[in-house]
Amino acid sequence: MEVKEKAQIVVSEKLTEGIYSILIATKASEYAVPGQFINIYCNDGSKLLPRPISICEIDKAQGTLRVVYRVVGKGTEEFSKLQAGDTVEVLGPLGNGFPLEAGKAIVVGGGIGVPPMLELAKELSGDVTAVLGYRTDDLFLADDFIDAAGEVIFATDDGSAGVHGTVVDAMKENDLKADVIYACGPKPMLRGVAEYAASIGAKCYVSMEERMACGVGACLGCVCQSTEVDDHSHVNNKRVCKDGPVFLSTEVVL
Repeated sequence: MEVKEKAQIVVSEKLTEGIYSILIATKASEYAVPGQFINIYCNDGSKLLPRPISICEIDKAQGTLRVVYRVVGKGTEEFSKLQAGDTVEVLGPLGNGFPLEAGKAIVVGGGIGVPPMLELAKELSGDVTAVLGYRTDDLFLADDFIDAAGEVIFATDDGSAGVHGTVVDAMKENDLKADVIYACGPKPMLRGVAEYAASIGAKCYVSMEERMACGVGACLGCVCQSTEVDDHSHVNNKRVCKDGPVFLSTEVVL
């Protein structure tokens, strides 16, 4: 069920350079699951399109959602100036989330694909290893993952923390095995994770990142190439916002 409402900011904070976190009191928290996202609308009327941001944490008891995002343009820059008590218009939860499967799991996040993996790591009931990739040693949300997962492995592009290399390098170096792998991050990373999952016989779910306009599947602005013909468009496309953003890695072309 989707909720559109004026929601109140509970906490707004800077985590590290360019990365911000906001805690929002919203009825959407009642229906949210890991892997979904919300649309946040700018208060500046000249910015008509909402900004889709992945859900980082869900607290149904407190009625809040946490989102962690990178400032990349004027919309997210506006959000970074929000303070507790301010209101924003929110639509959500949107998209399909991660299925919570039994067995040993690896959750993989790269860059701004790290935040949506936190709630998933918290809700999975089995043995969970988190593999997180960053550019440098600005390991935002690291402590949260250490609390949420049984094991946390870091990889950095510059070698300043953890494994020097990619999340796939980190999984190989640690010879990780699992029944299911969940991943969110840039497409080259997802491709590498899917290949690694196939090599160890694990099922793999990926959360796709595409530029979204409407967020509800109407505009077809965020289609990705699929391996099967889509029931909606009757071509080899899937709408990331509506059919995803979570897909089995075998459903999409990475």
